[in-house]
Amino acid sequence: MGLAVFTFCVIFLLIVSGGLLLFYREAMLQRMRTVVATGDKRGNFSSVLQQTGVALGEVIYQFERVLPKSQAEVSVTQQRLIRAGYRRDSALKNFYAAKVLIPMILCVLVTITGLAHASPFVVYICAVGLGFLAPDFWLGRRIAKRQSDIRRGLPDVLDLLVICIEAGQSLDQATMRTSQELSAAHPAITDELSIVVLEQRAGRARIDAWRNFADRTAVDSVRNLVSVLVQSEQFGTSAAKTLRVHSDTLRTQRRQKVEEQAAKTTIKLVFPLVFFIFPSLFLVTIGPAAITISESFKKYLNH
Repeated sequence: MGLAVFTFCVIFLLIVSGGLLLFYREAMLQRMRTVVATGDKRGNFSSVLQQTGVALGEVIYQFERVLPKSQAEVSVTQQRLIRAGYRRDSALKNFYAAKVLIPMILCVLVTITGLAHASPFVVYICAVGLGFLAPDFWLGRRIAKRQSDIRRGLPDVLDLLVICIEAGQSLDQATMRTSQELSAAHPAITDELSIVVLEQRAGRARIDAWRNFADRTAVDSVRNLVSVLVQSEQFGTSAAKTLRVHSDTLRTQRRQKVEEQAAKTTIKLVFPLVFFIFPSLFLVTIGPAAITISESFKKYLNH
């Protein structure tokens, strides 16, 4: 039991350390640079830290080059990383490096713990396959979580947009103000809105910027919002009234989804009832009677 707990702790610490090293390396180095720069005026430690980060990045990128990949696969992976909120060029390299490093770490752990003694081929194949697919599963969960955050924060964003537009601001100014005001409450969707503002400042058309917003997030409610904005601009209707109606529709849909999930609870409770609760009830109710009957049969058989 103690060996199993120790093995679990070691594997957990290695996986967490590897994830932090691969996906949050730049944020960690930036924080360390800030701390060191405030504590050391000469900047000697800061320069050493920067050189260490560069060397570490080169080592990770060497692992990334080992994995063969096509241009179409790279573009799809980059699009998934953008949907998860990772837009840096290093995120793609870190992702492919993780698909090489994690199988190696799992194989080393399997060798150290002795799990491969029974059937080495099957255990190592499972370790390599699990390590190779783990970054994809992790990225899929990150995308789903970010899309859920965007979907949950969209009604609040629309309400603030309506307030800003009715106060006399244009849609572009209202978008910029909303991205600033709600950055703490809904960071995912405000981050995307700030990109919309930057694209419009760079000269991109408003509709194209909002369409890119819908393509980046791949959320149905955002696509519906973009369609509503396109129709509002084409027909010249009031943007504030359109956004208010769309916000009310989103809140109604969210309430209906909660009611639907509540209605499904009774069906989902069937399996726990059948496999866990009913056997216990049968044991409590029928058990004493079964014991009494068996003892009675023993007495009659003995006579």
